[in-house]
Amino acid sequence: MIVRFFSELGPWNWMALGFVLLILEVFMPGVFLLWVGLAALIVGALSLMFWDAGFWVWQLQVVIFLALSLASALAGKKIVKSRGETSDQPLLNRRGDQLVGRLATLTEPIVNGRGRVKIGDTMWRVAGPDLPAGTTVRVKAAADLDLELVVEAV
Repeated sequence: MIVRFFSELGPWNWMALGFVLLILEVFMPGVFLLWVGLAALIVGALSLMFWDAGFWVWQLQVVIFLALSLASALAGKKIVKSRGETSDQPLLNRRGDQLVGRLATLTEPIVNGRGRVKIGDTMWRVAGPDLPAGTTVRVKAAADLDLELVVEAV
C-alpha cells in the first residue's frame, strides 16, 4: 500500500506537500518546516521536468527530497546563525550575571568556601573566602550555570 502511494506521487503532490509545510511553518514556532517545505517544492519542480523520464521513480524522488531537506536545513541554520543579531538585553535569562557588582549581607557564614546570601527575595549559594554571617560582600561573578555567586568581602 505504501509503495503504491509513493509510486503514484505526482509533481503536484510534492507541490501540495511543500505548500502545506510552508503553511504549517506560519503556525508553529521555529524555522525548520520552511526548509523541508522548500525541498518538497524543489522536488515538485524537478518532477514537472522529469515526470516522463524512466529514471524518475518514486525512490529517487524520496532520496532527493531527503537530501534536499537535510541540505536546506543545514544551510538555513547557517544563514540564521550568521545574522548575528545582538540582544538589547543580553543578561535577560542570566540572573546570576545580573547581580554582579551588587552588595549584600551574608545570612549564613562562608565556611570552607561556601555560604548563603539573600538578595531580593532569593537565597543564593555563595563561594568565597571564609567570612562570618553579617559581613557585607560584593558579587564578583556567577558560577555553576548561575546557581552560585562568587563573592568578596567589601
